Amino acid sequence: MQRIEKPWGYELWWAVTDRYVGKLIHVNQGHSLSLQYHVQKHESMFLLQGEAELLLNGDVRAFHTGEAVVIPPPTQHRLTALTDIDVIEVSTPELDDVVRLEDRYGRAGTSTP
Repeated sequence: MQRIEKPWGYELWWAVTDRYVGKLIHVNQGHSLSLQYHVQKHESMFLLQGEAELLLNGDVRAFHTGEAVVIPPPTQHRLTALTDIDVIEVSTPELDDVVRLEDRYGRAGTSTP
């Protein structure tokens, strides 16, 4: 297992294969991931704990504990933590496939995990 520190929290990469990637994503209350999309990467998220807002192609919706969402490319998306949240993410393995449109932490336009 690999822990990746992020400006908004951290990721625990618990499965990395040539076919899929499994992560636990922890986002601290009041923080957001980048507004982003993927060219190839296909993601599915399950909110394990907490309350969040999810922006999908310009539409904002509540994201509650126990809910899941599928995010196919090139869906623009952003997750904002209303409380501390833990998300299970399973995706295809294209970890560098991130196009950041906006970012609170100065990373817009980059494509690093």
